[in-house]
Amino acid sequence: MKILVVDDEKDIVDLVSYNLEKEGFKVLKAYDGESALRMVQTKSPDLVILDLMLPGVQGLEVCRKIRENPRSASLPIIMLTAKGEEVDRVVGLEMGADDYVAKPFSVRELSARVRAILRRMESRKAPEKETFSFGNLHIDYGSYEVSMDGEKVDLSPTELKLLFFFSRHPGRVYTRDQILDQVWGETAFVTPRTVDVHIRRLRVQIEKDLENPRYVLTVRGVGYKFADSGP
Repeated sequence: MKILVVDDEKDIVDLVSYNLEKEGFKVLKAYDGESALRMVQTKSPDLVILDLMLPGVQGLEVCRKIRENPRSASLPIIMLTAKGEEVDRVVGLEMGADDYVAKPFSVRELSARVRAILRRMESRKAPEKETFSFGNLHIDYGSYEVSMDGEKVDLSPTELKLLFFFSRHPGRVYTRDQILDQVWGETAFVTPRTVDVHIRRLRVQIEKDLENPRYVLTVRGVGYKFADSGP
């Protein structure tokens, strides 16, 4: 997914970009309002982190123009500003921003808000399929049943959640932190390595060759994904 970071302070853009890229996002950068509007139309980002105080076209005006254009009207926007007054927050949200973070901010909190908004956007998409088949694996989401070669596979609740999550997003790479947010939830007190343990257990149940998995694949240095094409 692509995220556009707009701020006239290069150090802030670089800091936010570095942390988002670590989580697997592609980052676009703009340092003024005009460039931001141009990139929204030409690069089609999935979310915009937008500073309120910009040279030239101000952040609120950028937000308004994004909302007025049918092609970008539903684009998620997080306002980023040094001003913490309630009036600025209210005006930003009334202009169409989805969320608001005041400087100085925690990069970790900003990343969590980005993930939360993207999750909400995904949940609004078309209804998900009731079944999924790939290779010898068959999943019935409605009955919570998984089978391999026609034989039922008994998975733990967490293994089932992991498999459901990955199979609903084939080909997309997720970091351990993103998987924790999606499967365990942000309030769960577990470490990223917990993901490795449960994926190993899941593979024992559905993979014939643990050294060369067919379904849940490791993306070295990033995280995991479900295979994106037939074997």
